[in-house]
Amino acid sequence: MLWAVFGILLLLFMLYLLFVPLDIVINIAKNQYFVRIRGLAKVAIEGNEKEFLRIKLNTLFTRFYFYPLRRKKKEQKKKIETKSRKRRNFKSNFKNGLQVLKSFKVKKLILDIDTGNCIQNAKLYPAFAFLNHHVGSFQVNFEGRVNMVLHLQSRPINIIKSFINY
Repeated sequence: MLWAVFGILLLLFMLYLLFVPLDIVINIAKNQYFVRIRGLAKVAIEGNEKEFLRIKLNTLFTRFYFYPLRRKKKEQKKKIETKSRKRRNFKSNFKNGLQVLKSFKVKKLILDIDTGNCIQNAKLYPAFAFLNHHVGSFQVNFEGRVNMVLHLQSRPINIIKSFINY
């Protein structure tokens, strides 16, 4: 009886993992760059005073920090073995990547840009006015502001489907 309950709970957790939303957010104005699996984990890239870059991992009950640009104290020399590598097909990798990108939906797209050149800004204005009606919120400013907000969302089941259907 206990094994049956444990099995059902494990199955429900696996189904939850397949259908939970996966968010990717890039917000330049607020310096927020993160990937989040709602209710489970969030991986954010942050700036740091001592180190240039750090990665913050928030899970259910704990928080971890990783410093990817930090050198290890002991660098071990590894022997380089020459092995025959299989050649990867660039076309198939590109198509797989494109299918995975298609599985994401754009939830929010805001672009507020100033190129620094008033002529280029004027050339961008009609294109952005056209895109405002179809895609997202695009603005050209003449005040020196650069802002971009991009929020992508997908579910792991959709990403798995994109690999299977390829």
